[in-house]
Amino acid sequence: MAENNALPTAEQLQDLLLESPGFTEFLLELTAISASLLGGDAPMLCAITVERQSGPATVASSSAEARSLDERQYAYDDGPCLTALRHQRTVHIPDLEADESWEWYAKAISSEGIQTILAVPIPADNGSRAALNCYSTKAHAFSAETVAAVEDHAKSLSRILRLAMRVHSPEPYPEHLRSALRSRAIVDSAVSLIMVHNRCSHEAALELLQLASRSTNRRMHDIAQDILRNASGIPVITGETDDQ
Repeated sequence: MAENNALPTAEQLQDLLLESPGFTEFLLELTAISASLLGGDAPMLCAITVERQSGPATVASSSAEARSLDERQYAYDDGPCLTALRHQRTVHIPDLEADESWEWYAKAISSEGIQTILAVPIPADNGSRAALNCYSTKAHAFSAETVAAVEDHAKSLSRILRLAMRVHSPEPYPEHLRSALRSRAIVDSAVSLIMVHNRCSHEAALELLQLASRSTNRRMHDIAQDILRNASGIPVITGETDDQ
């Protein structure tokens, strides 16, 4: 797990839901935050699968790759994330190439370079089931500490996800909205990470990001991407300008 970065509290997750313009945006931010804070030496890809009567769907993902890794399993109606979701148990595959249980899936995603998979159920209600799915290109990427942290994180997501699902219907977002939503989610997720790290308000975090953009002459979107790639970069945004 990324060092020196606490996972969002229940109150911070509630604030994130209230400040998000919609359910899709909220989930996009949630997966990006999960990927940034839970990742270690190797980048982590995260996605959230929700299954209702209509079947499973990836309602949000930290990247297009994570969504694709989920959706490959839907074609077979089987896989690590569906097993975690349907049986409500953690599925940890430290080395996908050496795991005989999921040989077919390893072959199906061989071009993606994924080595480690961790799928953790998120307790839901109202006839829905959910799971947080994490992927890494490094074998044995998730230590026992990271697995425990992901399980705790998934439990903390349960209440806020159940609350959100009571208000919104988590349908897969349309293809033509993916790019725009992801771009907005990147900035919003970076702001949320700054809030968590600096223990400041949404407005203050946004002002820090805007100030960093002006002082470095870079787009907010680009700075936000850097923050999400490496959570340890957050302290760089201190509010100081070049004149100071």
